[in-house]
Amino acid sequence: MYLIIDVGNTRTKLAVFDRQELICSVVCTKVDLLSRLEEILQKYTCTKAILAAVGGLASPERDAIHTMVPLLELNHTTVLPFHHQYATPDTLGVDRIALVSGAVTRFPGKPVLVIDAGTCITYDFVDRDGIYRGGGISPGLQTRYKSLHTFTNNLPNLKASMPKNLVGNTTQESMHAGVVYGLLFEIDGFIDSYALKNKDLTIVLTGGDANFLSDKLKNSIFANPNLLLEGLNSILTHNL
Repeated sequence: MYLIIDVGNTRTKLAVFDRQELICSVVCTKVDLLSRLEEILQKYTCTKAILAAVGGLASPERDAIHTMVPLLELNHTTVLPFHHQYATPDTLGVDRIALVSGAVTRFPGKPVLVIDAGTCITYDFVDRDGIYRGGGISPGLQTRYKSLHTFTNNLPNLKASMPKNLVGNTTQESMHAGVVYGLLFEIDGFIDSYALKNKDLTIVLTGGDANFLSDKLKNSIFANPNLLLEGLNSILTHNL
């Protein structure tokens, strides 16, 4: 069995795979990471582990994990199960690398656009030859709300909520309309543009805000909350 550790910007995910089958997954904080890892390793016999720390992880925690289980730390030098034409691979986030690996593994021979709706919205495109071409990055849902509050004097810090109408008739409803519909229009616009150039394009939506957004988009998508974990597992097995 393999242990997957995904340290994101806002939350940490732990998972156990038996070959390609997801056995269990746990969401925790960085503070609880080591204690939750101990619990998982007491229950499951994991022979290898992979760590992706886009949210950063201090050296003591990294060292502690190395003592618990043989560990592969994902970075731009890791051998990957796909080819890419990214001009600056050393700046490519490990979360995006994992998502592309998941897409290539799950949808071989198909053009895929992966949309990760988290702290940032990332768009990653794989062509039908399995080559990663790149994509885009923009502010995520809650990041947009926070920026309105942070960079203005009077706008409140709101939590995401589906607006009742496209035309907001209060300041709060106007913010919800601008943020939520603005993001939905952005995502649908990206999908439409990629689909024009790529017949039979597969669109996968993942990330923490995927459930909030999935049924509000006009385009047909696959919602897969575990794509990043699956991608990390595919990278780990590729390096055995």
